[in-house]
Amino acid sequence: MTGLISARASPRHSLSVTQTIVANHSMQASQLGTKCTNPSFLSAKLCKTRPLVIAAMEVSKEAPSAGFANRQPSKGVLETWRSADAVCFDVDSTVCLDEGIDELADFCGAGKAVAEWTAKAMTGTVPFEKALAARLSLIKPSLSQVEDCLLKRPPRFSPGIADLIKKLKANNIDVFLVSGGFRQMIKPVASELGIPPENIIANQLLFGTSGEYAGFDPTEPTSRSGGKALAVQQIRQNHGYKTLVMIGDGATDLEARQPGGADLFICYTGVQMREAVVAKADWVVIEFQELIAELQ
Repeated sequence: MTGLISARASPRHSLSVTQTIVANHSMQASQLGTKCTNPSFLSAKLCKTRPLVIAAMEVSKEAPSAGFANRQPSKGVLETWRSADAVCFDVDSTVCLDEGIDELADFCGAGKAVAEWTAKAMTGTVPFEKALAARLSLIKPSLSQVEDCLLKRPPRFSPGIADLIKKLKANNIDVFLVSGGFRQMIKPVASELGIPPENIIANQLLFGTSGEYAGFDPTEPTSRSGGKALAVQQIRQNHGYKTLVMIGDGATDLEARQPGGADLFICYTGVQMREAVVAKADWVVIEFQELIAELQ
C-alpha cells in the first residue's frame, strides 16, 4: 500500500507516530518499537505494558518522502556515509519513537499545549529557544515527576536503531546523541545502546534543593536555534573527525549540515515526515536497515 499512515497510540492520545510506507512495504504494530530494557526501567515487552492501539488511520494517495529524488542516495552520498568517522543522532522521533518533552508534558498534564509548541520548533517556524522556554513554562516538571515519567513511560526505540548503532560501532565509527531534549531523559537511552554519557549533547533541567523545577541551563548549545550545528562543530573539532554525518528528522538536525559541521544530513522519516526537511536532505530513509545495508 502506498500512502502516509498516521497512528496515534492509546491511551496516550497526544502521542502521534507517523509512518511513511512505500509500495510493497508494510510494518506490523509489534515492529513499531522496542522498549528500553535498562534495569532502571520496568523490563517488559511493549505489546504487554504499552500496547500500541491504532486509534486513527489516515491514508493519502501519495507517499511524500517516496516521491523525492533523495530517496535514492547519490554515489557521493554513499561514499561519505561509508567513510564517516562519527555519526550524530537526533533522539526524539529518530532514535526513539516519542518526543521526550511531549511525553513529559503529557505525564504532567500539559500535553496538548506543549505538543503544539514542539511542532513549531521542529518545523523551524519559531526559534528553538523560544519554543523550549514556552514548553517548560507550561510543564514546570519537578525532579520526582521526571523520575516517575521515566519509570512509568520508558523510552521506546525506533525499529532497527540498535542494530544500526551496533554496526557503526563494529566499524569503529563513533556515535553521539545530539538532542534538544533533556539529558536526564536521554542518559538511559544512551546506556541501553552502549553510548558513553560523554557522547551526549543535550539540555539540562535545573532543580531546587527540594526537587522543584528551577529552569534549564541556557549555556547548553542545544537550548537555542543553531545549537545542534554548534554542537556538531564542537564534536568535530574536539575529536578531529574527517567525515561526520548527522541523522535526524527536524529542522534543527538539518541545520547541523554546514561547513565545519556535518558533511551529510540523512533525514529519517520512520516516525515523522516533515516535507520542508525532507526536501533539503542529502538522503531520505524510512528504515534504518537502509543505512545498515550500505555499510561495508
